[in-house]
Amino acid sequence: MGWAQAQPSSFQSFDVPAGSGPHDVAPSPDGTVWYTAQARGAVGRLDPRSGKADWVPLGTGSAPHGVIVGADHAAWITDGGLNAIVRIDAKTLAVTRFPLPKDRPDANLNTAVFDKHGHLWFTGQNGIYGELDPASGRMRVFDAPRGRGPYGICVTPDGSLYYASLAGSYLGHIDPKSGSTQVIEPPTANQGARRVWSDSKGHVWVSEWTAGKVGMFDPAKHQWREWSLPGNGPHAYAIFVDDHDVVWLSEWTANALVRFDPRTEHFDVMTFPLPNSNVRQMMGRKGEVWMSASGTDHVLLHQTQANDAGSK
Repeated sequence: MGWAQAQPSSFQSFDVPAGSGPHDVAPSPDGTVWYTAQARGAVGRLDPRSGKADWVPLGTGSAPHGVIVGADHAAWITDGGLNAIVRIDAKTLAVTRFPLPKDRPDANLNTAVFDKHGHLWFTGQNGIYGELDPASGRMRVFDAPRGRGPYGICVTPDGSLYYASLAGSYLGHIDPKSGSTQVIEPPTANQGARRVWSDSKGHVWVSEWTAGKVGMFDPAKHQWREWSLPGNGPHAYAIFVDDHDVVWLSEWTANALVRFDPRTEHFDVMTFPLPNSNVRQMMGRKGEVWMSASGTDHVLLHQTQANDAGSK
């Protein structure tokens, strides 16, 4: 295993309105990119080809955290301030709210993912996770083991659901029928599992914030592996696995994008264009990694084709 400090790389940087604090980002198949303007209670949509931008206020008290794009090309938002799942229609920009039950106030909604049946599963840091059926509006909310902590969530190619508990420091495997969670203990205690992403083989990759590691859980073998990120006192926040099964992380201490190739166990470190970028989420589409730089009010793009040319 080794690592290299890459030469200044080709990040493209897109300004978003000042004071937006873009938290999460989600590229759409139509070429646009959605982001949550958490600090301004709104959602933005950028067209990087034309420079056109849309701005959708979500209402008084809104504090959107996560955003993903559904099969309907709509943006689906976890809004902690509204305590609701919010849908933004891609054509009309109409806003639809799906509030949590009244007996589930202040869930501190975090991240969402769609399962194989088109149901949206979501997490709340104050100790919940849940399921929304968009067709019927029916919602189920469950108490998380160990209370506070549910953060990132992902679905594997076989449809299995996993979430990371930041405060609980575990990986949770959800049974979608009963809603119960199996707690999977990582090798490192108190590692601060923050976000999760599946590769094409169903391995679950975990950004270990407190431990400064990237972890991988293999459900078939029920085995873990972990790798320490380069540098002094690293903190791994966002994680994304691309279409070549290369793992990308945002590392806060070095203010850098980190590329990890599991085949060679090699790290490349690419410093962000501006200091204190504070990239909290990454998503991508073929050849692209998109990032939300909450500290500088930018959305960032990194082209991956050159980096992955040797691993196709």
